[in-house]
Amino acid sequence: QLQLVESGGGLVQPGGSLRLSCAASGFTGNFYDIGWFRQAPGKEREGISCIRSHGGVTRYADSVQGRATISRDSALNTVYLQMTSLEPEDTAVYYCAAQKKHFSSRCVLQHGDYDFWGQGTQVIVSS
Repeated sequence: QLQLVESGGGLVQPGGSLRLSCAASGFTGNFYDIGWFRQAPGKEREGISCIRSHGGVTRYADSVQGRATISRDSALNTVYLQMTSLEPEDTAVYYCAAQKKHFSSRCVLQHGDYDFWGQGTQVIVSS
């Protein structure tokens, strides 16, 4: 059973940076795509970034394009999301999720396509 644990959230000032971590345990390997999602109060869950299990192909939502970098450390079974130029609109609970092996050439940003989820980490952008 795959388990995901997010960390790195907290309070950050507008314009600041933050690095979120998603650590995987259990049955791990290079066979899962990892996505980052966020959900603000009263809003739908939004896919913001993902990375393929193979090849390292990534994608980003328009809302974070140019401000986010997703990366993988296979040795640590950890995926990171580095965010810069944070704004109050980025305030949300951030989740990582894993999708089982599939045969698409790209990872996806639709939350319904993911099989395993972490518990989330709160990010608050405020002065």
